[in-house]
Amino acid sequence: MRLKTIIFFIILNLNIASAENFTLDLNKVLKNLRCLVCQGQSVADSNSEFAQTIKLVVKDQIKEGKSEKEIYNFLVEKYGEWIVYKPPLNKVNFVLWLFPYLVFVIGGVVIFLLLKKRNNH
Repeated sequence: MRLKTIIFFIILNLNIASAENFTLDLNKVLKNLRCLVCQGQSVADSNSEFAQTIKLVVKDQIKEGKSEKEIYNFLVEKYGEWIVYKPPLNKVNFVLWLFPYLVFVIGGVVIFLLLKKRNNH
């Protein structure tokens, strides 16, 4: 009797753990998707009809065993890169990813040169 109870609780915990992992993966994906109707909200935070549809699509894709990358690729193919908050680095958006670092380096060089010029006088 006691062994059956222990086995029951082990199976119960495994089911709860797998359900939590499913929820975490789903929420992570939904938070990285932009609602195309609301535009300022993620799909996870939006209650629009579009967001509800995307939530169902993502749930189905996860149930089919698709990876995060496969889900994003599917949605990007259908709606464009704008649907993802963090688009992948590629030839098209390389400059956008690189620009903040360039500004930081150029700003540092300008400040260094200005300080050096000021110290020489």
